[in-house]
Amino acid sequence: MRKSQDILELWENIVCSSINKFGDEKWLVYEQVCVAALDCHNLLVASNCIAALRKQYPKSIRVRRLVAMKFEAMEQYEKALLKYEEILEEDETNAHAKKRIISCLKSQNKIKEYINELNDYLKLYQADHEAWLELCEAYLNEAEYAKASFCLEELILMHPHNHVYYQRYADIKYTQGSYEIARNYYLYALKLNPNNVRALYGILLVTSNLKMSQKSKESVAENAKLAAWSGKKITDLYKNESDESAIEELNQMMKYLQG
Repeated sequence: MRKSQDILELWENIVCSSINKFGDEKWLVYEQVCVAALDCHNLLVASNCIAALRKQYPKSIRVRRLVAMKFEAMEQYEKALLKYEEILEEDETNAHAKKRIISCLKSQNKIKEYINELNDYLKLYQADHEAWLELCEAYLNEAEYAKASFCLEELILMHPHNHVYYQRYADIKYTQGSYEIARNYYLYALKLNPNNVRALYGILLVTSNLKMSQKSKESVAENAKLAAWSGKKITDLYKNESDESAIEELNQMMKYLQG
């Protein structure tokens, strides 16, 4: 777990004075403490850890990556990028260096380059679901909804039992105006997690929009039934957590949506 502040406190109060008792494990401790120090912007501790690691491993790529990360922490992005490029020249499959380049570009708000690097990274590491999520968020920020949908389709294929991915995919389809697709994916999300409140609200919203576009009596009746069901589920979920006035406001809102 990445608890940088806790690690730094343990280092300063306990571990630093007895680091040699760890034997060869101390080099892993130095590396972990260095990353924690950079997270907390404690450049003095980070520099001391890097100095110790450099003395032990003067040619290590991992140590050079820490040096580049220190440049990032100091907002010297050009120097950091040069270091990462040097690492990739020696080892073009170094995923950590590629990720740090992406992080540098994001920090500089170079959105186009950041998205391009993410795409290049995913060509090599297609199973990295965190990278797909990152790319999805980037496309959403740029209002590239079709491309964001593709990212979530990949995530659903990798994790077919994750209700959040179905719900987020439905959110995008709702934004695009594809209400029937959105309704189906909200229902998938609710099948996996009946307490997904956002998906329940999604059902209310899509059925409200579908009422205005569908003319068949069967479709209208089906959507009305879905709206009533989701409204009841939302009320039941909030009944034990809200006061009576909040429940009344909730009921009024749902009546408005259900029309």
